[in-house]
Amino acid sequence: MNDQLAFLNRLQQVEFALVELQLYLDTHKDDQRALMEFNQYSKQLEMLKKQYELQYGPLLNFGFSPSQYPWRWLEGPWPWEQVF
Repeated sequence: MNDQLAFLNRLQQVEFALVELQLYLDTHKDDQRALMEFNQYSKQLEMLKKQYELQYGPLLNFGFSPSQYPWRWLEGPWPWEQVF
């Protein structure tokens, strides 16, 4: 697996953990440990997304991901076009 695919895989793992923790917190709102873990993963995801976009280009369009010069959105393959 190349570095870009490995990076995308790590992003997906962190996003999955966040979805699971969010679902758990929906029914266990007073679990402080789970909330702290959710916040840690949230910060980690933000950092990973920034690192990915600096190295490989935007993850999202419509203004959700800023672009370096030159415009990098057209560079491919796009994240959803990757084959794992």
